[in-house]
Amino acid sequence: MSETQRTWSEAESAHYRASGHWQGVTFAALLRESAAVRAGHVALVDGDRRWTYAELDAEADRVARGLRGLGIGRGDRVVVQLPNCAEFVLVWFALQRVGAVPVHAMPGHRRLEIGHLVRVAGAVACVVPDRHARFDHRELMREVRAEQGPGGSLRHVVVVGEPGTGEGFVPFEALRTDTPSASGPGSGPASGVASGEDAADASDVALLLLSGGTTGLPKLIPRTHDDYAYNARACAEVCALDARTVYLAVLPLGFNFAFACPGVLGTLMAGGTVVVAPDPSPQTAFALVEREGVTLTSLTPPLVPHWTDEAASGSWDLGSLSVVQVGGARLPEDHARKLGPALGVTVQQVFGMAEGLINLTRLDDPEDLVCATQGRPVSPDDEVLVVDADGRPVPDGTEGELLTRGPYTLRGYYRAEEHNRTAFTPDGYYRSGDVVRRLPSGHLVVVGRLKDQINRGGEKVAAVEVEEQLLTHPAITAAALVGVPDERWGERSVAFVVCTGAAPGVRAVAAHLKERGLAGYKAPDEVVRVPRLPLTAVGKVDKAALARQLPRP
Repeated sequence: MSETQRTWSEAESAHYRASGHWQGVTFAALLRESAAVRAGHVALVDGDRRWTYAELDAEADRVARGLRGLGIGRGDRVVVQLPNCAEFVLVWFALQRVGAVPVHAMPGHRRLEIGHLVRVAGAVACVVPDRHARFDHRELMREVRAEQGPGGSLRHVVVVGEPGTGEGFVPFEALRTDTPSASGPGSGPASGVASGEDAADASDVALLLLSGGTTGLPKLIPRTHDDYAYNARACAEVCALDARTVYLAVLPLGFNFAFACPGVLGTLMAGGTVVVAPDPSPQTAFALVEREGVTLTSLTPPLVPHWTDEAASGSWDLGSLSVVQVGGARLPEDHARKLGPALGVTVQQVFGMAEGLINLTRLDDPEDLVCATQGRPVSPDDEVLVVDADGRPVPDGTEGELLTRGPYTLRGYYRAEEHNRTAFTPDGYYRSGDVVRRLPSGHLVVVGRLKDQINRGGEKVAAVEVEEQLLTHPAITAAALVGVPDERWGERSVAFVVCTGAAPGVRAVAAHLKERGLAGYKAPDEVVRVPRLPLTAVGKVDKAALARQLPRP
């Protein structure tokens, strides 16, 4: 264990190994084993590009040699901010081959978030596209490097596409060149980078995921090879994945949901095929379902009505599609009841967290459980407590905060010891901040959150972070961001502001936050001017009172 990573006790670790949850195999070795068993089976599809398992394994070796040529090795942290493309998967496994640690960033993150991730992780490199969604990520990286200064950790920016100009900017294609100039000395096919199995230990941190960031900028979540592989494998078993599975990655690959619940990793570990969708539109997705024979995909609730509306056109053959998962936010029950018949699929609700615990409805659950609950834990060793405000367990059916620990739930955030002291109980339970009701069957119904966080269609917005940036606007003297129910997004954000002079509108606020380096999805959906912010008896902003000022939907 490093000084930045809390971990499981020796007794717990021994139990998880004896139970077969932790199998002592790294992701580099898992890919190598899969390539040996199913060399010619298609593993990855992106547009017209295809890789068999043998080709994916060889490509991981090739990119790993290029990374080693840049001096990237075991334990180095590398921020990966790529949209949905095959390169995300290629880079991810190449980093595993050299024992480096990918840090999953979202495509919509901007200077504030990426700079934070680089600083906290001590990242030596970032991997970005040249441009995505009309945004130039190369310029973003120039800003991040300038803010970091000459003493910062960031040495390289790997660009998928045209690298442009800038010291340390490296084209991704240069990493794939099997020559000494690209790979560096001693990186031939027989090198340790090519074999990769000894580059890391299964108890090492394999990747860093992002928390929802309820107290400002996101915390980093360390996931080991052992625990994250079990996460993906347990979900794959519940979903009955096998070599015939064709998973369509619609949501961003950097999301834990799309990557390992079971997602990309679960599919590859089961011997199936991953198809990458460049965007989540039903037209794009349905065309891929037809062409590739997709059997499984994952959505967030805001996508569901768009998919059901498009399916009603009758223009698509969706006969291969068997299961549609919905997670990231609570799915309204009426949407859940419409989705299955509209697409001719089994609906599976997913409630989980990048910190660990994953709950799935089962494929043979009764309709009422599928439509009205958010599933039950995937592992027999997931420990779940539902407790009152004093930490005492409450009876089934009673609302309380969800606490959890288990074989794939973290024991501490990365480099966040002060936060860890309150985020975990003394006996290792993670305080999720989610308010749930547990049924006698073990299924959970998500009621809300204790944390001051807005879940806008699966995108987590920390109120504190946005409020701090709102206060930098010259006209705003006080601000509170409140989440309110919304039929489309689940929740939308409303900024209540106290101003001197005229109050800025929604567009002006969004432009200001963009200039401050905040991701676009964090801008408030509505701005309401108030003469003052109401306070509770203990002097805190009374957000419930603010929400009551809005007209009911």
